[in-house]
Amino acid sequence: MLTSMLMVAALTLLAGPTASAAPPDRPTAVVALGDSAASGEGAGSYEAGTRGEGGNWCHRSTNAYIQQTGLAEQAVNLACSGAQSADVAAQAQRLVDVANRYRVTAIVLQVGASDDPAFGDVVVTCVAAWLNVLRPGCSAGLQAQWPARVAAMAPKVEKAVRDVRAALRKAGYGDGDYTFVLASYASPVTEKMVVLHGVRGCPFRSADAKWGRTVAVPQLSDGLRGVADRTGVRFLDLSRATEDREACSHQLRSNEWQRRLAVTPTAFATGGPAAAGHLAQESFHPNAAGQTQMGGCFGEFVRSTDSRGQCLVGPDGQLHSVAGSAVPVLA
Repeated sequence: MLTSMLMVAALTLLAGPTASAAPPDRPTAVVALGDSAASGEGAGSYEAGTRGEGGNWCHRSTNAYIQQTGLAEQAVNLACSGAQSADVAAQAQRLVDVANRYRVTAIVLQVGASDDPAFGDVVVTCVAAWLNVLRPGCSAGLQAQWPARVAAMAPKVEKAVRDVRAALRKAGYGDGDYTFVLASYASPVTEKMVVLHGVRGCPFRSADAKWGRTVAVPQLSDGLRGVADRTGVRFLDLSRATEDREACSHQLRSNEWQRRLAVTPTAFATGGPAAAGHLAQESFHPNAAGQTQMGGCFGEFVRSTDSRGQCLVGPDGQLHSVAGSAVPVLA
């Protein structure tokens, strides 16, 4: 009998500790990791210390969608503007501390656009094409490259997912103890722009803006959906989240959910001379209203049992989570 008990004990030790969630009496928390889309870039009201102080331009906004979900007692934003997939490893190390202080119930990871797709550089290239009428549109050269860029991004995002999983396992969580959502990106622009859009904050050719909305952003979402399928996490498609509310889609900016070209000289007050390279950092990101809408959709998606969902504007004019595969982008 004693021998049997010792054998069971030995096997248990060899198998390692059984992962379990943090104690239920801890406050619950929902956590965002990733890049500018998750940090709340463009939504203003940035946390002190992330506005350029000491070179930190993460721009974590108190208006970020992670703050708007209503899913937990605490919202923790670990995302950083400009982050690439490789940077998630450092964010995940901070996640370990968060997971030890709170009972993490949901995670959203939004990353990949700053990897091989280099979405920010694409925007700059497209603006340059608008400024020089002698040059072809940016989409002419990018269209052939885009599928390969998205394919090269995918394994890097997969590693980021693994980094997050490993951090929570280190904190004693099992993979089933929390909801893990990988999110894609909303199109910041549309070809359906107001008159004189170029001088009103959207210096893009209509053909380039249409390619971005109907081709580049959906293909990026498809690439991230593949990552979710291969890593076993839930996927929320945001490719149409700001449809008909993109930058320059309305006469009044207050009716839009994306920022137009924005230059903020006040950044010098917190970032010093280095702010010169960050003056337009907020441009073409969801504004506070857009972040609020995405937060509501994210909350709906997590509360559902859907493994795949998409944020779409409903008849009430608000963003809602719709189950299933992506609804095709409207031409």
